[in-house]
Order: sequence, then C-alpha cells, then structure tokens
Amino acid sequence: MECVVDRQDLSAEEPSWYAVYTIVRHEKAVNLALTEKNIDTFLPIKKVVNRWKDRKKEVHIPLFPGYLFVNSSLENRLKILSTRGVIQILGINGFPTSVSNEQIESIKSILETNLICDPCPYLTQGKEVIIIRGPLEGTSGRIVERKGEYRLILSMDLIKRSVSVEVDIDDVELN
Repeated sequence: MECVVDRQDLSAEEPSWYAVYTIVRHEKAVNLALTEKNIDTFLPIKKVVNRWKDRKKEVHIPLFPGYLFVNSSLENRLKILSTRGVIQILGINGFPTSVSNEQIESIKSILETNLICDPCPYLTQGKEVIIIRGPLEGTSGRIVERKGEYRLILSMDLIKRSVSVEVDIDDVELN
C-alpha cells in the first residue's frame, strides 16, 4: 500500500503547525532558540512536584519529551533545522507534515485549565466524544473508562503520543 502525500509548495506563505523532534531534555533550549529566531513555538509543559528526603520542588517538564511544535511556513525550514538541538521536522517520506490546529488547540486548552493531565500510551481505541460543558468545552478526543473514572484521551497522531485528563461523563457527548 502506497502512502500518498499532498506536497505543498516549499515557498508556501501560509503558516502551519509542525512537530519538531529534539534531543531529549533540550526542548526548553530549542524552544528559546527558535523564539529568538522569531518562530512561533508551542512547548507543552506540565508542572510536577519532585520530592526528595528533605524537600519538595515544583518543576516544569515537557508533556511530550523530545517534541515541540512550531507554527511556521516551510520557508523557515532551514532556520528551524539549523537550530542547535533540533533533530528533524516530522513528516512522511522526509517531507514535513502539518499537525492539525484542532490537536494543538486541544492540548493548549487542557494546559490552560490546570486540570491534572498525564502522558499516556498512544491510543486509537475508545469512543470519539466531544466535551459539551466545563473548562474543556468544545474539545474532542476519545473516552476510556478505568476503575469507574472516565478519562478523555487527546492524541497527537504525528508523534504517536497521547495525554489523558479526567472528565465527568455527563459533560461528554458522542461525536
């Protein structure tokens, strides 16, 4: 089976979101370097409390280790790839593939709500739903049940990563 890719003009003016694969634990430095090059970036960050014997400290870690997103036209491809710590722009057959605005906006909305979200295995199972009430209203994803709790799974298809957040089953509707 052959994968057909709609190849956009490399000089396309219209910016799109692209997933950038970085050296793990260099995401923040790459994000800063790209921002300094005037490239719009999105690095999903999760707050975690690390505990040691004598203290606790809140740290900010990437939600998807090794990945960040850029909103750019392909004209900036060389500028992005030449940034220290960038390995590649993800795509199919070596050609950058855009990430949908809906997937980016869904992740942003979860992070803005300050709900507890966790990375989880990439899922393609579960019922497609849309949130109809609450802080995630309008967000769509897959719903799974675990031990009486319902979790909304948002998947980033291109990077094969997912994030889950607990939701009230009364706030969802089948899509």
